[in-house]
Amino acid sequence: MLETKRVIALMSGTSCDSIDAGLCEVNPDMTVKLISGINYKYPEHIRSKIFSLFSGNATIKDLCMMNFAVGHCFAQACNVLISEFGKPDFISSHGQTVYHYPFDEKLDNIPIKSTLQIGESSIIAKETGCMTISNFREADIASGGQGAPLVCFADEKWFKNALVQNIGGISNVTVISDDCDTFGFDNAPGNVIIDYLTNKFFNKPYDKDGEIAKSGKVSHSWLECLMQDEYYFISPPKTTGREYFSPAYIENSLKLAPDSPHDIIATATALTARAIAVSYERFVYPHTNSIKEVIIGGGGAYNPVLMQFLRSYLPKHILLKTHEDYGISNNFKEVMAFALLGYCTYYNIPNNLPSCTGAFKRTVMGKTVNCF
Repeated sequence: MLETKRVIALMSGTSCDSIDAGLCEVNPDMTVKLISGINYKYPEHIRSKIFSLFSGNATIKDLCMMNFAVGHCFAQACNVLISEFGKPDFISSHGQTVYHYPFDEKLDNIPIKSTLQIGESSIIAKETGCMTISNFREADIASGGQGAPLVCFADEKWFKNALVQNIGGISNVTVISDDCDTFGFDNAPGNVIIDYLTNKFFNKPYDKDGEIAKSGKVSHSWLECLMQDEYYFISPPKTTGREYFSPAYIENSLKLAPDSPHDIIATATALTARAIAVSYERFVYPHTNSIKEVIIGGGGAYNPVLMQFLRSYLPKHILLKTHEDYGISNNFKEVMAFALLGYCTYYNIPNNLPSCTGAFKRTVMGKTVNCF
């Protein structure tokens, strides 16, 4: 019999700005309540090492050490919550993705589709004294899927007739409609290009409140050039990440950029919004006419300029909202989703959606490390 469980869920996204940790109450009807959430900052040198993994400028030794170091950081984030609220029933950790390769390729006839999340769960279990569930994506890939997007499972439980759009480092959407089965895909570069360029030209980690973009002008010729990238034409299921929208990719795209750094940031911000809107036109609207709203979550929801661009690109009859309008934290929505995914793992309930990931069957994702 299913029972309500208290779960600490952990998430660190492609922006790698912090570890999002949330104590959640997960109920048998699959609803989730956030009791408390924190953004636990990575130590400076650890974060720098993680970015070296992203860029490929790291050794196997670095990867090995960071797997355990990030596990220690995740455990520390958990212990902040445990010190105030006591131990949860278990911990559910997404980990920190350092590489995602969702392609159906083979080497010597051996499939090499793969994904790698670091943040050793044995360390988390040992340092917190709590059962820890982690490594969700691998089981979906083993079942023929791309291992992403996974939050669609929670979106389907919580929303109706909406496009649930996360704008994190990478943007992904879940399509929930009476007209079709739920499906989802990564649809845009999200904040990853904006953040890189903001750091490059202004030495800031991100464009707070869209202030830099607000002071610039969109280069429509460059925007249209950027929109010709092949990824935007690939039909779902599809997933992407920093491996594709890499520093080398961004630097190459700057060859046709305007001279003004402010205009560059404005255009990069418009790109994220435009790519999202175009993905709806190509891959969503042809399948449904019951969508009434787009619900935004993630860091992009806090960028008013990005939200204004998106509003201008969407059909007027579609409402633009945020998760906050539904009592769900924009910041901790993915944490709440992974609390639910971990809950299903705990009870051996299939928690992937093949219509979103491309897997050939439903499966139970997640590996469990008991406390010891």
